[in-house]
Amino acid sequence: MTPAASARALFAEEVVRPDNRIDLARAALYLAQEEYPELDVGFYLARLDEIAAAIAPQLPPEGYPLRVIQCINDYLYDELKFRGNEWDYYDPRNSFLNDVLDRRTGIPISLSLVYAEVARRVGLPVVGVGMPGHFLIRPTFEGAEIFIDAFRGGEILFPEDCAERLQQVYQQPVELQPQFLEPVGPKQVLARMLTNLKLIYLNNRDLTRMLAAVERILLLFPDVPGERRDRGLLNYQLGHYDCATLDLERYLLLAPDADDADQIRRLLGR
Repeated sequence: MTPAASARALFAEEVVRPDNRIDLARAALYLAQEEYPELDVGFYLARLDEIAAAIAPQLPPEGYPLRVIQCINDYLYDELKFRGNEWDYYDPRNSFLNDVLDRRTGIPISLSLVYAEVARRVGLPVVGVGMPGHFLIRPTFEGAEIFIDAFRGGEILFPEDCAERLQQVYQQPVELQPQFLEPVGPKQVLARMLTNLKLIYLNNRDLTRMLAAVERILLLFPDVPGERRDRGLLNYQLGHYDCATLDLERYLLLAPDADDADQIRRLLGR
C-alpha cells in the first residue's frame, strides 16, 4: 500500500465512527498525510497537547469561561502569534492542520480547529459553527450566546456581530438565518475543509488532487449527488472511464431531474 493509500485508509477508518467518537484533529491530520506522506500524526497531536499544557497554569481557579477564553487568546495570538492568513487566503497549506500548526496561520475553519482542540484540552467545551463564508466557534456554557472568531485573534462575537461579519464576507446585505449559527459535527467540518481544497485545486486545474478531495468527501457523505457527479466527471477527464460511468449513472439515479441530467445522459451515450 502506498503512503497516500495508507493515509486514505486511516482517514476512512476514523470517519466511519459515530460523530461523538471521531477524533477530529486526528482525522484532519490523516487528511493532510495524503499530501505529506512523512507526516507524523502523533507529533502534531502532541503539539496540541503542549499548547494546552502551557495555557493550563494561567487558567483562573474558578474556571470562568470568559477568562478561560482570554487565557487561550493570550497564548495563541499574543505568545505564539497565530493569525489569519489574509495575504494568501487560497494557499492550500491553510487547510492542512500540520501546516497551520507549523506556520501559525490559516483560514477560519483551520484556525477554529486548532482553537477548538486547545479549548477542549483545557476544559472549555466548544462546538464549530458553519456560518456561510466564515467558520466560527461557539462555547457551550449556559447563560450566554457568544461566538469566537479564531481567524481574528479570538474576537468574541454576539449574534448581531455575526450578522455584520456575514455581510462583510459577502460584501452585500445578507440576512442571518438561525440555521447559520447551528453547530456542525466533525464530518461537516472535514467536508468543509475538503471542499475548500477542492475549489482551490479546481482553480489551479489540479484534477488529480481535486479528485482526491472529492473522494474523501464521499467517504464522509457517500450519496451527495453533486459530489458523485463531480467524481464521475473528474474520472472521465482523467481517462478513468469505467469509474466515471459508475458515478455518473449513480448521479442520475440520485438526481434524475437535475438541470444537467440530460447533459450527463448524452455524455454516457444515452
